[in-house]
Amino acid sequence: MTHTRYAFVKANWHSEIVDQALLGFTQLIPAEQVDVFDVPGAFEMPLLARDLAASGRYGAVACAALVVDGGIYRHDFVAQAVVDGLMRAGMDTGVPVLSVSLTPHHFQETEHHIGIYKAHFIQKGREAAEAALGILRTRASLASDKAA
Repeated sequence: MTHTRYAFVKANWHSEIVDQALLGFTQLIPAEQVDVFDVPGAFEMPLLARDLAASGRYGAVACAALVVDGGIYRHDFVAQAVVDGLMRAGMDTGVPVLSVSLTPHHFQETEHHIGIYKAHFIQKGREAAEAALGILRTRASLASDKAA
């Protein structure tokens, strides 16, 4: 089955930065083929990603978040849990689940840092779209080879 729809999950934490990944993603995959879902933060992404992947509606699910060291909790623990959860969602469902989840060291909420990360998230969004299209092409090729 050829899927022409994609799900894009984005965390609302630091949305002024994270939303740029969707912009990059839709530079390669038309926005009318992308269903967008918001979650409060990165930690909530894996569960929704799994549900979306299991729905059978999407060829791939991309998830974007910025996990920063806020000094209160171990951001590396959160980041690792999120990436592990996203990988598990893809492995459990057989649908590619892609991560645009970044964990910068020493992020500062300055105009300069925000500008750097906004540009970086656009690029990472494009890379996620390239990955989604690439893995779907490869899997389609494998399926057609198997059928032949």
